[in-house]
Amino acid sequence: MPGNLFSLVRAHIDKPTAPFIVSPAGQVMTYADAFAQSARLAHLLIAKGVKPGDRVAVQVEKSAQAILLYLACMRAGAVYLPLNTGYTLAELEYFIGDAQPRVVVCDPAKIGGISALARGLGVAHIETLDRNGAGTLTEESRNLPAEFTDVERAGDDLAAILYTSGTTGRSKGAMLTHANLASNADVLKSAWRFTSSDVLLHALPIFHTHGLFVAVNVTLMAGSSMIVLPKFDPDEIFRLMPQATAMMGVPTFYTRLLEDRRLSRDATERMRLFVSGSAPLLAETHREWEQRTGHRILERYGMTETNMITSNPYDGVRVPGSVGPALPGVSVRVCDPETGAALPADEVGMIQVKGPNVFKGYWRMPEKTAAEFTEDGFFVTGDLGKIDGNDYVSIVGRGKDLVISGGYNVYPKEVETEIDALEGVFESAVIGVPHHDFGEGVTAVVVLNKGAQLDEKGVVSVLEGKLAKYKLPKRVLFVDALPRNTMGKVLKNELRQTYKDLYALKRTG
Repeated sequence: MPGNLFSLVRAHIDKPTAPFIVSPAGQVMTYADAFAQSARLAHLLIAKGVKPGDRVAVQVEKSAQAILLYLACMRAGAVYLPLNTGYTLAELEYFIGDAQPRVVVCDPAKIGGISALARGLGVAHIETLDRNGAGTLTEESRNLPAEFTDVERAGDDLAAILYTSGTTGRSKGAMLTHANLASNADVLKSAWRFTSSDVLLHALPIFHTHGLFVAVNVTLMAGSSMIVLPKFDPDEIFRLMPQATAMMGVPTFYTRLLEDRRLSRDATERMRLFVSGSAPLLAETHREWEQRTGHRILERYGMTETNMITSNPYDGVRVPGSVGPALPGVSVRVCDPETGAALPADEVGMIQVKGPNVFKGYWRMPEKTAAEFTEDGFFVTGDLGKIDGNDYVSIVGRGKDLVISGGYNVYPKEVETEIDALEGVFESAVIGVPHHDFGEGVTAVVVLNKGAQLDEKGVVSVLEGKLAKYKLPKRVLFVDALPRNTMGKVLKNELRQTYKDLYALKRTG
């Protein structure tokens, strides 16, 4: 059996003439079209000197061609490195410098800054691709052959690197193999009953595990199709939902649709599945969605490093506030954070996971990789949770203070470092507190030096040039001192409790 993810996918496609990507306007790209265009792009990558294992860094807007570039990287044996479109040049400098890609692909509108940065870091080729699929990649590949012999890859060879920021220190590149991605997509296809008849409403970003490795890979494995929206837009969701059978979203999608009077049983009549992930879904949202639509949202749990770990069942009880049992082939346990001893049912501890879905390690960080795995091969997630008597997992907190806002991971230390560097700031603590729209709102609690005149607007305006928009604090609060324990550690749990109602919003109708 071939190890290359693309070769595995192609083996699942019985009808090359079937639709793969459908635009909001109704334009159809078949699987045969996708194979031909990704072949041309793979030829171009080879012509640029890309060899098996070379990285291709991509920071582009979502488009059908961007998805084809991902497939082309698989076919050429390259390692795909998607980068959040919100990353600033200061952030990109680290990622590109650390990954040392052979090729960087960016939006034409950003070519000036990124080209200078990438060339300064030794990148051989800088290419462009815009939201409409135009750019040097498209132009240069247009007349290349539509057939390509996929580069042989073993299951353990790298397919992608996704950077996930650390609570301290530098960002870590999670190395995902062809087998990691293929096994998880195959399991999810079966678990969620995807077939070639399905049409996925795809409104997620494709630089993230959820939108790329879950949504796109499951679609490919099932030979189904997807309507690709550039972003989440309620008007477009309601217009296109009658043409779809499934949607994958973050909790923000569902809270915003619940605020819309158009949400009803009639509007969702053709849909068979709504999936939620990337951030905790409030039990209240789960129940309200069922009342309005008759559908029970299927919540699942995963990480960049592990792909998907658990899922509420397709057939069976979907428990509000739970992320369901472990997926087939995946082992999950809860252990004492101090001793590592396994805990009995319903006791809270650190979630650990093992299986073919778990990543190979952190890029060029062998010591960090070793520290995150137990002696018997389980990955320590950093999430606190419990497993009940029916094997359903519930996430109750995070041991590493991670904030998940709108489905994106925000690590407090990164934001705190930027705030602490501001003139007039003595210290800061960044926390996540419940937010009616984003799941959690990034919130900065700041102590100023005596006499400093800095205000909330001033802090945010400076951060806008340094951090991606989703990392910016929704609020900046000023206090005389941060609460600490006897060892001097900031009590972030106390801060979260103090400000738990900061973003509370009650719907009136």
